[in-house]
Amino acid sequence: MQLGSQDPGCLVDFNRIDWLTSSDTGDLEIVALRVSRYGPLHPVPCPLSPVPYPLPCPMSHSPQPKSTNLGALGEELVSRWLQERHWQILHRRWHCRWGELDLVVAQVDPQLPSRLLSLAFVEVKTRSSGNWDANGALAITDQKQRKLWKTAQLFLADHPLLADLPCRFDVALVCCRRMSSTREQAIAQPTPSIADNAALIADGYCFVLQDYIPSAFML
Repeated sequence: MQLGSQDPGCLVDFNRIDWLTSSDTGDLEIVALRVSRYGPLHPVPCPLSPVPYPLPCPMSHSPQPKSTNLGALGEELVSRWLQERHWQILHRRWHCRWGELDLVVAQVDPQLPSRLLSLAFVEVKTRSSGNWDANGALAITDQKQRKLWKTAQLFLADHPLLADLPCRFDVALVCCRRMSSTREQAIAQPTPSIADNAALIADGYCFVLQDYIPSAFML
């Protein structure tokens, strides 16, 4: 910060916290500024401090949920939807050196719950309204598909008992919308989706499963 003047005692307005040059020592001294709507600013000397006083934030904003939190809530919605359709959640966010599998799920035989029929690696894309990549569908590029394939191969190598099951790659597209008020959250009616109850309200957001694509790609 430049003082802008060499005159001892010169004040420089800087977010209502300023520095005062002592005419005796030349040291910098923090001063508080009393703001008068119709009059000049009046310096009020404060004790010397060897380190700059933390500047106040000019504007306060309510904390926004991290994108990772929104992604986890989107995965939670998809997990519930799959469980209602006789899929068992085996792993969430399984990762290795190649990447991460959002959900690893197994289809369960309704007549014999201990029997697994098939395996699916589910990539979940959670997007807010007005997104640029078709609710996440355009993010499943060829490079992303190859990365998921290598990650799935390592998963199967790490779980040989599942390696003989038929496997596929599914993609779930989740849309999230921020609720404007607590009252709206209480009376909210989720946007129509691909299935009943395919919606979740949490952390001030409404999550809706817009599309579920089984066997979305093959390599």
